[in-house]
Order: sequence, then structure tokens, then C-alpha cells
Amino acid sequence: MPPSPSPRWKRIVFKPSGEALAGESGRGLDGPTLDQTAVEIIDIRQNLDVDVSVVVGGGNFWRGRTGAMEGMDATQSDHIGMLGTVMNALALQDALERRGQATRVQSAIEMPRIAEPYIRRRAMRHLEKGRVVIFAAGTGNPFFTTDTAAALRAAEIEANVLLKGTHSGVDGVYDSDPRINPDAVKYDEIGYMDVMNKDLRVMDATAIAFCRDNNIPIVVFDMSAEGALRSILTGGQVGTIVR
Repeated sequence: MPPSPSPRWKRIVFKPSGEALAGESGRGLDGPTLDQTAVEIIDIRQNLDVDVSVVVGGGNFWRGRTGAMEGMDATQSDHIGMLGTVMNALALQDALERRGQATRVQSAIEMPRIAEPYIRRRAMRHLEKGRVVIFAAGTGNPFFTTDTAAALRAAEIEANVLLKGTHSGVDGVYDSDPRINPDAVKYDEIGYMDVMNKDLRVMDATAIAFCRDNNIPIVVFDMSAEGALRSILTGGQVGTIVR
């Protein structure tokens, strides 16, 4: 069996949207999607020797801004959304551990019966021991998205790249929404400032600016495409890179 290729990045933060874990429905959790995501994470962890951390979204259960727009207190609504990310983290942990991959969930909101508290040095130690670390509850603060949490954790654990997995068949960054405009043009590579100036809505502006300031490239890709994580890490032209 030929040796596995060397990965272009050694430590990653993978940011799947909550809706992407829900499969076609976009709501709740989809077992086959969780299983496939786990298989691909294990492949790059065990076969490419990549340090893998995951920041999960929670939009398949609740979006904080939706609750706020319906009259709910914005802080309360965001806290509900954070609990949605914890549910996704525990489900992904289960899918990974059923396949023998050691995993830890760390939550920015302390809930010691089901997850470790987020402690940077402990998270880095887990990665060094070959465990997958799943970060839940965003930053633990309202008004900050899980995109921003992913950018923050990437800087804290000294990750080389942030991989943002999308859903609904959008496989990168386009100059307009390809689901609406069939003539939308996809970028293979684009700069941080272009994303912000053109309001391309790849991630929220705070996350983009944070990655720019910390020199963390972002790869935006369709996580439903089988083998996408491996292809990105072995140099394939997948999605769009923002740097």
C-alpha cells in the first residue's frame, strides 16, 4: 500500500454548519450525514496524521437571530442557539467514537456532566495525543456567531487553516448566490478584503477580519462531496480559498 501523501496543513479547525449535519431537511440530525462526516474526519486524523478540531454550528436546531427577530430577548435567544451546538457536538462525538476515534467535547458554557470546559492548553494536549476535539457553545457569549468562535479557536490552538463546510450544494465562494443566479461565477481564490468589500457573506465580517489579522486561510467547500476533506488537505482544487 503506497504511503499517504503529506498534508498541506498539519492542524485544522473544521467548521461544519449545523444545517449540513441535518442532511437534506436542514433540521434536526441526519444519521447517514453524521456517519459520513465522522468517516472523513477519521480518515484525515488517522491516515494523514492531521490534528483535527471541530467547531459545530447549531442552525439545524435554532438560530439566535431568528428568535430575536420574533421578539425574544437577543441574549436569551443566542444562549438557546449555543445549546443547539452542544447537541450537535455530542452527536458527532458519538459517531466518531462508535468508529474507535478518541474524542473530547469542550464547551464554552460549563456543563461538566457531559463535556469538559474549554481550556486551551488541555485542548492542545488532546490534539497532540491524537484525539479529535469538538468545541461547543460557540464563544460562550451572545452576539458572536459560531463562525467567529471557529476563527477564535483556530488562533488559540495555532491551527494552520479553517475549513468551512457548507450545505445546499454551494461548493465555494461565488460573486452572487448560485442558487438564485445560474450565471454566478465561482472564485478559486479570493482575498479577505475582497470578501468583506463585496459583501460575499462567506462568514460574518468579524470572523473574516479575525482570520485576516491572524493570517489564517479559510477554505469554503461543500462538505457533502465525498472525500472533500482529504482532497483539500492533499492539494486538490476544492472549494474556494480565502487568504
